[in-house]
Amino acid sequence: MNDDVAHLPVLLDRVLELLAPALTGADAVLIDATVGLGGHAEALLEANPSLRLIGLDRDPSALARSGERLAKYGDRVELVHAVYDRMPAVVADLGLSHVDGVLMDLGVSSMQLDRAERGFAYARDAPLDMRMDPSTGPTAADVLNTYSVADLARILRDYGEERFAGRIAKAVVAARAGAPFDRSERLVELLYDTVPAPSRRTGGHPAKRTFQALRIEVNAELEVLRTAVPSAIDLLREGGRIVVESYQSLEDRIVKRAFAAKASSRTPEGLPVELPGHGPELRLLTRGAEKAGERETEHNPRASSVRLRAAEKIGVAA
Repeated sequence: MNDDVAHLPVLLDRVLELLAPALTGADAVLIDATVGLGGHAEALLEANPSLRLIGLDRDPSALARSGERLAKYGDRVELVHAVYDRMPAVVADLGLSHVDGVLMDLGVSSMQLDRAERGFAYARDAPLDMRMDPSTGPTAADVLNTYSVADLARILRDYGEERFAGRIAKAVVAARAGAPFDRSERLVELLYDTVPAPSRRTGGHPAKRTFQALRIEVNAELEVLRTAVPSAIDLLREGGRIVVESYQSLEDRIVKRAFAAKASSRTPEGLPVELPGHGPELRLLTRGAEKAGERETEHNPRASSVRLRAAEKIGVAA
């Protein structure tokens, strides 16, 4: 499977190291919330011979590929077509109440980027789709062709951190009056014409931020993440661990805040003792967000933007 060979799991050794203490039990269960092509999952199953792994992914193609890759592990693997904010329902459907570990490797997968027809990559002309699950929901073209100037500007500003959000939004709405957007090449050309030349020279590819914003909007990525991280923490048994790999600042900020909230006491300031059920639920395992080393980023460009955070469940709130 050539795609699997090309797919290099990011910070693999560190992920294995951080999760290992939680996976030593004979009946340990781990959720790989974004199983993708199964690179992390395969290494975790190999390193923990009694581990049961529940792999989720919203992309049916990714599930098919990871299913082939992980077939040798038999009934130790359960793959589920689901967005990862459905973790509690998936766990309940499998007759479980808690798990020992959760891994979340966020963002667009290498397979999605590599397949031009999915429309994630601005470097090649393709249909403006960008759905991680191609079977449901609006496409990037739908967003471009139906959103108002104000709504387009909002998503470009909030999700793409695009300085020229208003200018781009007005240009898109003006251009679609002649013909609707359906292919990435036309959008890229519009962005080249709209983003000022000095910014193009210093700010990277002019399409990068717009494509990120559209992808996040189409897949509701940040809304899903805001729900999923606290839910994942709640699913952990005491001593369980969660590892999250983010690839842009908006994701990492959500993870950071969710971890901080669960790692803080909820006892009102000034009280001499911790109120029962108000103590911290998490112990942070990383000092801030960890990054990949130079050696890994040389071999795996996707690792250059990773931010890894990890925590251990230390108690259950009342």
